[in-house]
Amino acid sequence: MHIWPVPNSYSKTLPFTGAAGSFREKRKDRYHCGIDIYAPLNSDVLAIENGRVVETGVFTSPLTLPYWNETYYIILQNESGLFCKYAEIDGISVNEGQIVKAGELIGKVARVLNLEKIDSTSPEYIKSLQRNKISSMLHFELY
Repeated sequence: MHIWPVPNSYSKTLPFTGAAGSFREKRKDRYHCGIDIYAPLNSDVLAIENGRVVETGVFTSPLTLPYWNETYYIILQNESGLFCKYAEIDGISVNEGQIVKAGELIGKVARVLNLEKIDSTSPEYIKSLQRNKISSMLHFELY
């Protein structure tokens, strides 16, 4: 059983190649290594499949970039053997070593961007999110 990780997201499909937030989106300094699922702040983040929490930690921080808020990540090893990284979340609801079921609440979508701190020196993809008033999302990677 596979679950969409953010049932309250604005879209229920993967972003198409080249779109904002898509996998391997070309950013000036790098390629994007996951997908961004845009959703309202505090939306539920659910495990997509049964698994075990193998790691949690800080993902973004204003100490790294001034327009970031502090957010966290969770890595689950799924029963299928794949690893999922759920990032740019807040309110982590699980602990390392914990077994989770598909559809179980593991966290909440965070406000990753501090829109007031984005300026002319910020990357274009960040300024685009600011123009569209998008500041909360789930960053999702699958390995």
